[in-house]
Amino acid sequence: MTAPWPTGMPRSLTYPAGSVADLLAGSAAVHGERTALVDGDLRISFAELHERALRTAQGLREHGVRPGDVVALHLPNSAWFTVAYYGTLLAGATMAALNPALPPAALSSQLADIGATAAFTHPSCAGQLAEAAGGRLRLAVLVEPTAAAPAPAVAAGVPERLAEQVVPLAELLTRVPAPATPVGPEDVAHLAFTGGTTGRPKAIRVLHRNLLANVLQMACWRSAAVPRTDAAGRITLQRVPGADARFAVPLGGATVVAIAPMFHAMGTVTQNLFVASGVTAVVFGRFDPARYLDAVERHGAHTITGSPSLFHSLLAAPGIRERDLGSVRLLSSGAAPLEPATMDELRQVFPNALVMEAYGLSEATQGLVFPPLEQGAGTPRGSVGVPLFDTEVELRGPDGRTPVEPGGTGELWARGPQVTGGYLDQPALTAEQFADGWLRTGDLARRDEDGWYFLVGRAKDMLIYKGYNVYPGPLEALLCEHPAVAQATVVGLPDASAGELPAAYVVLHAGAAATPELAEQLKAHVAAHVAPYQRVRHLEFLPELPVSPAGKILKRVLRERGRGAGA
Repeated sequence: MTAPWPTGMPRSLTYPAGSVADLLAGSAAVHGERTALVDGDLRISFAELHERALRTAQGLREHGVRPGDVVALHLPNSAWFTVAYYGTLLAGATMAALNPALPPAALSSQLADIGATAAFTHPSCAGQLAEAAGGRLRLAVLVEPTAAAPAPAVAAGVPERLAEQVVPLAELLTRVPAPATPVGPEDVAHLAFTGGTTGRPKAIRVLHRNLLANVLQMACWRSAAVPRTDAAGRITLQRVPGADARFAVPLGGATVVAIAPMFHAMGTVTQNLFVASGVTAVVFGRFDPARYLDAVERHGAHTITGSPSLFHSLLAAPGIRERDLGSVRLLSSGAAPLEPATMDELRQVFPNALVMEAYGLSEATQGLVFPPLEQGAGTPRGSVGVPLFDTEVELRGPDGRTPVEPGGTGELWARGPQVTGGYLDQPALTAEQFADGWLRTGDLARRDEDGWYFLVGRAKDMLIYKGYNVYPGPLEALLCEHPAVAQATVVGLPDASAGELPAAYVVLHAGAAATPELAEQLKAHVAAHVAPYQRVRHLEFLPELPVSPAGKILKRVLRERGRGAGA
């Protein structure tokens, strides 16, 4: 059967030659006076964003940054992150976003891995950069504090070890803007670090053609549009006549409160979606559920994009059901699976919104599988949707070759223009994960007879109990159906006789009591819906689950906890 598809939309896109610099130029031309970024009292229009990025690019050139050089963005969320990001790309350099909370030793390792010679930083984290850089940086651009990224509580001057290399961003912004440095489709746009949830983070080579293609795939899908190029080479989006646009992000007519960490692929790539669609982004810094919901109400946000940890925190916020959240039309979850029960609760709290879960990973730039943005599309409960434009997905057996029939579970392989150029300086690992144009994602999924995809879990998270394969995803979803459960995750703990035991770690809603009786109820609830070998054998209540900065649950931490407790 033919897979579902958004009403009125083409099956394939025509990808213009160029880069995301041409998208920024296009939005500056079409949405010039519209506000692109809001950061407290700081407001930057699309025309101003383009101009400031061009000035920043010229300033980088004058300070010795050359095409292909690696510039690190060691910054918290702020409007200046976006200016620095586009300035770096418009200078023809490669952008590498680094977590500003990394300790100096880990930061030093990443700087060495990518060979960064310049960096943007902020007063709150410049000290860590100075300690980590070890004299390898020729230039450090210091941005000003903003509402989203305030100055540190204890005033800190320019670190002495970095003083000779430091230039204020304000100085770069005085430069006379010059045209963007041309780049080729095979040039590296991003060096994006993996989340490190299973080991040391690896740098992924995101090529300019990967970045532009995936931004257009996702932006066109979300806005029911197609790309167009004008005579000057500027790229814009144009709404498709006849497409279902009830929940689509309106071109030049929406606001989003941007909370995703900008150093992570979800934040880094998504800011390009806002630019492509002419969306006003209200930049949000340190997360606080009440303040975030205040911003959503105050700005009339159309879209909320984030990880499951964001949505769990919002649902736990006191008084959320008394708020006016009617402006929100689209809730999009990514980075990790979101339980169907949580999605049901979100639909109650955001009554006018389409609640969807999408799938992607950094090795595919960001997005691979999305549901159609239509209430009547018939997206089954728990599905992440169908492959994006020009994206092929296959489910294969453990050998990486044998196809899995509809209804069966297999490892997800993907091919499309967004599949990246592999890992930096790791040819063996690249050959293992990227084969003949296909990306081996490491994620387990199933496909139903109608073409809908459902995530089951990571291949490395699958556990084997007495020779039977046990997938955590369905067990986690069952646990989250219980009204007392806010979050749950399942891991395998070693056992001498069974091999591995399915072990659940559960976070309860406020007011629910973590009692032995409730633990037995939860285990019985799962047992009533699964085969005997899939039953949860160990259950522990926790105040919170360990997560990465991107919101992915750190299952290795829970495995180590279980081993330490002798569970």
